[in-house]
Amino acid sequence: MRLNQHQPCTLYEALFARLYARCQGLAPRHGFRFKNPLYSLDASLIDLSLNLFPWSHYALGKGAIKLQAGLDHRGMIPAFVDLTDSKVSDSDYAKTLTLPRKSIVVFDRGYNDYGWYKTLNKQGIYFVTRQRSNARYRVITRSTVDRSSGVTSDQMIRYTSARSRQKQLPDMRRVGYYDAATRKQYYFITNHTRLCAKTIAEIYKQRWQIELFFKWIKQNLKIKAFLGTTQNAMMTQIWIALCVYLLLAYLKFANHLKRSLQQILRLLQLNLFIKRDLMALLKVDRPPPNINPFQATLVLS
Repeated sequence: MRLNQHQPCTLYEALFARLYARCQGLAPRHGFRFKNPLYSLDASLIDLSLNLFPWSHYALGKGAIKLQAGLDHRGMIPAFVDLTDSKVSDSDYAKTLTLPRKSIVVFDRGYNDYGWYKTLNKQGIYFVTRQRSNARYRVITRSTVDRSSGVTSDQMIRYTSARSRQKQLPDMRRVGYYDAATRKQYYFITNHTRLCAKTIAEIYKQRWQIELFFKWIKQNLKIKAFLGTTQNAMMTQIWIALCVYLLLAYLKFANHLKRSLQQILRLLQLNLFIKRDLMALLKVDRPPPNINPFQATLVLS
């Protein structure tokens, strides 16, 4: 634990990058017909005790740190992760990112920043997000839509607020979509003009995957309780957890396993101290019948 307090976490960060590169070559496609890389951006607050982490003051006597992440939809694996102060805005962090040209990035309204929209557009990066309810704009052109698909409008718009004029924001595409399951109307903003309107709505729907990713790593990789109290110690523990995630993903991709990552993790935990053929264990349809019933007590905490 003392080593984690001061030993740089860059070793595990470098390992994460190597594992991500390995997974990229084996990961399945994202499920859409287009070939552009697809990423989701989001951030998640991790609550901390101010008594143990006095540097993490958030608000009202609470401590927190913000976990920033980008999810690669090819295989649903994390492409990049960082820890920032809880008061750092999502849009400010996003401006520091370098994304591949012609990739598509999807994010929620917390990343709303006209200057960043213009930068992404200039860099040849497509984005999909939700429009703010108080946005000021005027419609330039309208396209015919198939309302039976849920699409209610497909327009090219020009923002008219003082800030958008100051930033010289280019014209944007605005797609309206009615979700029959939730009975809600959504409006999406994008700079991609060639994809069909229904695909734009489906891209934003996939943003939910990064929410599931945050939930998964918090529940299964123990990153809510930390062994050290410095930011370096926290980042070391998070990098190690994410390396474990990528190792599980690599195991799944390389061997074409049908099991979920959670099932693979549970099997490995339950058989950690048993000498077995790993592939035979992971590829069977049901757990081997001769597992020691006391083995469950040896699951890593």
